[in-house]
Amino acid sequence: MKFAVIVFPGSNCDLDMLWALKEIMGVQAEYVRHDATSLAGFDGVFLPGGFSYGDALRCGAIARFSNIMSEVIRFAKEGKIVFGTCNGFQILTEAGLLPGSLIRNQSLHFVCKTVGLKVVNNQTNFTSEYRKDEIIQIPVAHGEGNYFCDQETLEKLKANNQIVFTYTEDINGSVENIAGICNERGNVLGMMPHPERAVESLLGSADGKRFFASILKNFGKVTQN
Repeated sequence: MKFAVIVFPGSNCDLDMLWALKEIMGVQAEYVRHDATSLAGFDGVFLPGGFSYGDALRCGAIARFSNIMSEVIRFAKEGKIVFGTCNGFQILTEAGLLPGSLIRNQSLHFVCKTVGLKVVNNQTNFTSEYRKDEIIQIPVAHGEGNYFCDQETLEKLKANNQIVFTYTEDINGSVENIAGICNERGNVLGMMPHPERAVESLLGSADGKRFFASILKNFGKVTQN
């Protein structure tokens, strides 16, 4: 298995993601630039956090049109694993791979701390190593992590069990404290918290390690769908 970590101008969590994949999980992973046009040879793609293109217009709005995103969209349509954290989540919503949008935190302040997350759905390829309703500790670092969607979309998310993580308290004003969602097919997931920053107890929590362990455990089933 080989994974691509996409690097946009302004990405600043790409090293964290590469470290988690290569050094902690022991899998092959490489950086792929935003202006690349191929993901040939890769089995999954990871969009890291940061401030792509300086968050001009909207977070992720310009990154969505990067050359590499055509390949990311192709990966998603083929059922391959696509994961975006923080700015990566924002890019996935801008690209239409996930519903809703991320807007300014209700407090208008940047939030940077470790928060409690509830595992609402542990039946996904990203969360099978967690218990349902388990509370895990994962750090957040964002100024525009307020998840918003209309009522119709919210009801659809609930009906299809696409709400994967929720905050245990109001962190940023997100609708029903939503912290992470997946697409209907279950191969694309976006979340504002950073599991790659919680893969070693030395960092304050190792709860994120099981997130990546879930992906590796279920990866074969995903690619065969």
